[in-house]
Amino acid sequence: MRSITLLATLATSAISVALPWQSTTDADSGTQLPLVIWHGLGDDFEREGLAQVAELAESTNPGTYVHLIRLANDGSGDRSATFLGNVTEQIALLAADPILSTAPAINALGFSQGGQFLRGYIERCNTPPVHNLVTFGSQHNGISEFESCAYTNWVCKAAEALLRSGRWTSFAQSRVVPAQYFRDPEELDLYLENSNFLADINNEREAKNETYKRNLASLNRFAMYMFEEDTVAVPKESAFFSEVNATTGEITPLHERPIYKEDWLGLKQLGEQGKLDFNTAPGQHMELSDKILRKAFERYFAPLKESHLSAPGLVVQQRSL
Repeated sequence: MRSITLLATLATSAISVALPWQSTTDADSGTQLPLVIWHGLGDDFEREGLAQVAELAESTNPGTYVHLIRLANDGSGDRSATFLGNVTEQIALLAADPILSTAPAINALGFSQGGQFLRGYIERCNTPPVHNLVTFGSQHNGISEFESCAYTNWVCKAAEALLRSGRWTSFAQSRVVPAQYFRDPEELDLYLENSNFLADINNEREAKNETYKRNLASLNRFAMYMFEEDTVAVPKESAFFSEVNATTGEITPLHERPIYKEDWLGLKQLGEQGKLDFNTAPGQHMELSDKILRKAFERYFAPLKESHLSAPGLVVQQRSL
């Protein structure tokens, strides 16, 4: 079985040409929604792995328009933006993307930190609306440790130094990407006071944003995957919104936490409607086989019948010949 390690792979050939969505009638296949993919930390759009993912998405559901999110005009800049940048500004760039602005609705696939960023887009913007959100190894409840960088990766090492020495400073919280989803339960007060991103989109502060809850609850399906042997994203259970006690190792699952029981984000609503899925994938962080990906594409990104469309104005996308 061929495995795709996404942390080191991607290619520009996978990026679809920006064409307007076209309306046709295909009674057999229904509507094939565009698929938006946001890659993870240390990756960029000029490597081979996401090209393979995009090709797999199209071969699984022919006619899928795949859009790979890029935060710079070249791979080096895009990769740097995964370490250094303001997540709020990056999400705003996605919302203003001229390619997406023509889509009536989209599906969304987030790898690692790209998953919580896409969730942030849904909660804050959601125009066009996301139908299904799938995340792999994403840090929905934050990270409590930062992965050590390769000796030669100076951008990563600079971000790491800032995260370790001053993660709650305004500079780190506005410029160091991993700092903006750092969440140590032992520093919860500092987190709630200073977090630029995660505390906001998780609605953890006293004043709750009802728009965030309403937008996330509008999803048709929210599927989360956790890597069983993940030692990169710490704690790995963050992929399921779980809380982990660093001292005892005790895990508090989402369903037992206030964020779910008091329904701060609409997750309880999704769960009670059978729209919240918790899946596992074997192996280390972002080591994905074609088999796992294809099953996810078949289950969550298949064409929709007209009777299943909930967003107004959806049209049938023209299939490629």
